[in-house]
Amino acid sequence: MSTIDPAGPSASRVANLWWWMLGGSALLCTLVFTLLLVALFRRGVADRETPARKRVWIGWLGVVMPVAVLMVLLGFALWVGERNLPTDRAAQVVQVTAYNYGWEFCYENGSCSEGVLRIPARQSVDLDITATDVIHSLWIPRLAGKMDAIPGQINRLRIQADRPGQYEAVCAEYCGVGHVYHRFVVEAYDTGETDYAVEAAR
Repeated sequence: MSTIDPAGPSASRVANLWWWMLGGSALLCTLVFTLLLVALFRRGVADRETPARKRVWIGWLGVVMPVAVLMVLLGFALWVGERNLPTDRAAQVVQVTAYNYGWEFCYENGSCSEGVLRIPARQSVDLDITATDVIHSLWIPRLAGKMDAIPGQINRLRIQADRPGQYEAVCAEYCGVGHVYHRFVVEAYDTGETDYAVEAAR
């Protein structure tokens, strides 16, 4: 369930963004605490400093550097968001319906499954997500970010598993007393061993 242990390209970009944000936060925290220590140990000295030095402390270190760091992180976040959008046709499309408190997955061959989403490893899969009752949120931490499941609306999320295995998924939006049990499992299988449609029908 860890977002920093990605198993797909979309989740990898999200994890990279997390690490960049951690680095930016650490840089800004270091700057703030450094300025705080300087202020504590240089009491009285600041009154004697020249306006030029004050502009360096307040302007460059206090304003320009934090804004620059935040702009870099914002730009990277927008780039990650754009890269994670499904702009072309995926190998498969699965219709996902959320309800209190379960998940139904219907595949292109007409078969459906509940509680288990079966996808081929190393292939992109688009999930067309909706709900029948209240707002839910589909989240597979190791494969992709969150996507809301809204009644009467279809939201598309692209996922891909880099290798065969099982990946846990949860509802990330409180949806009632059974919310804690609103989970499912993604089974990614090796396409060399079985066919997507055949496996989904089992």
